[in-house]
Amino acid sequence: MPAAKAQTRARPRKPKPRKPEVFKLRLYVAGQTPKSIRAVANLKVLCEQRLKGRYQIEVIDLLEHPHMARGNQIVAIPTLEIKLPQQVRKIIGDLSNTDRVLVGLDLQQVG
Repeated sequence: MPAAKAQTRARPRKPKPRKPEVFKLRLYVAGQTPKSIRAVANLKVLCEQRLKGRYQIEVIDLLEHPHMARGNQIVAIPTLEIKLPQQVRKIIGDLSNTDRVLVGLDLQQVG
């Protein structure tokens, strides 16, 4: 008699917990001007309110690193560069227009 095949039952796999998306933000400024200081402060407040624990901010002072302006096509300051999984977006200004920044971060629909 042929040996009976052991039946194995495939267990459904548990979905892997989705790793929270981390927003990589790079803010280009030029020194400690009032506009640059406002942009940094506005970005930090916005991130703490909407992205708590899911963001990384890198502030690049173009007075100290002028080569980064050309390499990253920065034509105005302050400029926020948002690195999303599929693309890079840029927002120019002191980031005081919260709705515009949220749309840029893809956290709010254009309305």
